Amino acid sequence: MKNKAGTAADIGAAIRKKRKEDGLTLAEAAALCSVGYRFLSDLENGKATAQLGKVLQVLKALGLDVYIGSREWPDE
Repeated sequence: MKNKAGTAADIGAAIRKKRKEDGLTLAEAAALCSVGYRFLSDLENGKATAQLGKVLQVLKALGLDVYIGSREWPDE
């Protein structure tokens, strides 16, 4: 699965999608990721102030990766 994420909501949606594909409840995923239920819920709902370290921890535990590349700008 490859998704372009431009907002916290995009990241949260990708995490929720993967969690559901894996058949995990929010509580099960939070335990697997070693984060609180509330944190994961807020993250899935696009909370923009989530701690980056914890976000990366969740992504890793769910088997997701982050790729960073240059934005393609249209010719003017």
